Formats: sequence, structure tokens, C-alpha cells
Amino acid sequence: MDDTLEQLPEIPYSDIEDDDENGDGLYEHWRLVADKGQQLLRVDKFIINLIHDTSRNRVQTAADAGCIFANGRPVKANYRVKPGDVITLMLDRPKHDTTITAEDIPLDIVYEDNEVMVINKPAGLVVHPGCGNYHGTLVNAIAWHLRDNPQYDPNDPTVGLVHRIDKDTSGLLVVAKTPDAKTRLCAQFFNKTTRRRYNALVWGNVQQDNGRIEGNIGRNPHDRLQMAVFPPDSGIGKPAVTHYRVLERFGYVTLVECVLETGRTHQIRAHMRHIGHPLFADERYGGDQILWGTRSSSYNSFIHNCMDLCPRQALHAKTLGFQHPHTGEEMDFDSPIAEDMEALIAKWRTYVAGAMRK
Repeated sequence: MDDTLEQLPEIPYSDIEDDDENGDGLYEHWRLVADKGQQLLRVDKFIINLIHDTSRNRVQTAADAGCIFANGRPVKANYRVKPGDVITLMLDRPKHDTTITAEDIPLDIVYEDNEVMVINKPAGLVVHPGCGNYHGTLVNAIAWHLRDNPQYDPNDPTVGLVHRIDKDTSGLLVVAKTPDAKTRLCAQFFNKTTRRRYNALVWGNVQQDNGRIEGNIGRNPHDRLQMAVFPPDSGIGKPAVTHYRVLERFGYVTLVECVLETGRTHQIRAHMRHIGHPLFADERYGGDQILWGTRSSSYNSFIHNCMDLCPRQALHAKTLGFQHPHTGEEMDFDSPIAEDMEALIAKWRTYVAGAMRK
């Protein structure tokens, strides 16, 4: 079967083991059940409406390969789903074991007590195991660090990470070591009482010293790997608000501080692109192209050297504040900007200083 089918995401399903239930060499990887009010709908549309990190083309490829089943029978992409239909993905290999194992990966622990840990995550480290990244993640590292703590089970969803940041974003995260701590911390994130500030280097000279970006964040219908911004009253996506403040100007790029009211996937990256200022070196949102500046070969070389210094979106989760889940104490943490991003900013300072001397 086509290897691209491995990229179809796995979603939770109830009480299904990775054994060959059908005796025909196929294994169930996920299932979706149509509710009683389901209107007739093509199975490919039905699936992508419920699974957002895949594409219709990928689902159609799976159907053509005989991997999409309805009520135990393989169906084509044009099959119409009816109320109560059980739609499954069947592949010729067992479902990947997603059990989180402890791995000896260094951690930069900013703070730790019996209830919480605050970690400064480096860029390039995946936060949680997922498709294509089943090992070597922050969660695996935390499991190793807490391997002698009998109260911490890395496979128990009532403990562990309270929030996430992207793989190529550096900065602060909080981890709950007890169920009560996670419940209380999650409530703070939900009620927007946490304090989070990010530093970002963005393309262009941001005109206003301060600004507010409001726009729903939802999956880009033309690129399922991107998030897009929609009008607040559109009914598409989830409400999102980002405040920004200019910290330093370099002519063709600007260092800004972003404060989140909400915590949507790719929120800063999507919002800044939406106002015409993608993050520097952000490949997914077009920031890896030369968007501002001159056409000279020397400037072209300078930009490529900058991207070699910091080959990822220039975004750092600098500060994090919350109320301690047990003591109630207000706690605030600050982290230095990651070395690669600091080197990038220093290079721009040098460039601007040299330009002013000419």
C-alpha cells in the first residue's frame, strides 16, 4: 500500500487492540461513527470534516487502495455515509504503539517543586509524540526526569503538559506533576489568567508601535498544514486575539513582543502574516523568502546567512506567569532568547549600524 497513507493521522478510538481482527492481514487504525442526524455525505468529505490534519486527496488515495471501510466493507471515496455508519481505516501493518517511554534527553528546568515544572524548551524539540515523531520528544524527556516519581505516569492524561508550543519555537512551558495541579493550571489557561509574552522577529517595518490583531484561527482550506485567519463574525475557526508591541526596528525587519489573549495553533505565526508581517525564516508561512529589502547580491547573501544562523521561525516564548496550583502564589518566569535567535538579532543590529555609517 502507498507509504503516504502513514501520514494519515491517528485519532482516539474505543477499546480496539492492534490485532488482526478480520484475519485478512488488515489492522484497524481509527474509526469514526456517523451520528443519528448525519445527512448523506461522501465519505472523503465526511472524514476531512472530522480529521483536520489530513487532506481530501490523501483520503481518496486511501480509498483507492482499499483502506477505507464502511461497516466492515471497503468503499470508494464517493460512498455516501449514512446515520450510524462505522467508518474505519484499515492498513496492512499494526497501529503504531503510542505508549510514552522514558528517554534520557537533557532538560533545561527553570523551576520545579512537587506540583509543577517550568521548562525552557529548545527549538527543534517536538513537544509531544505524534505522526512521524514517536520518540525523542519533550514528553519522553519529562518521563525520564520523573522516572523515579511513583505519582507520575507519563501515559496518564491527567498529568503532564498543560500547554504546547511548536517544534521550532523555543521557550517556556509548564508541566503539571499531579492531577490536581493540571486541573487548576488548565483552568487558568481556559480563563485567560496566565501571562505569556513572546518575542518575534518579523518581516517588514511594523508601522504602529502597538497593535491588536483579532481574527478567528482555523485550518487553511487550501493548505491543511497552515492555519488561516477569518473574520471574527464568520463562524469559521476559533476566536483569537494577539497584542503586539515594537521592541526594536531594523528597517526591513522588526523585533516585536506578542501577548496572547488566546492560545490557538500557530496563532502568532498566522496573525502576523495576516497583517503583512510573517515571522522571519518561517517556512510554513512564507517567511523563508526575501520579503523586504534590496535586490543586491550582498543583501541576498546577508539574508541567507541570517537564515543559516536561525533556520526556523524566529519566535521565542520568553515569559510565563501563572498562579501556583497549590499555594496560590503568583509566579512569573523569564527566559533568555535562544542563542540562534539572539545571534540573528545581533546580526541585524550590525547590519543596520553598518548601513548608517555609509
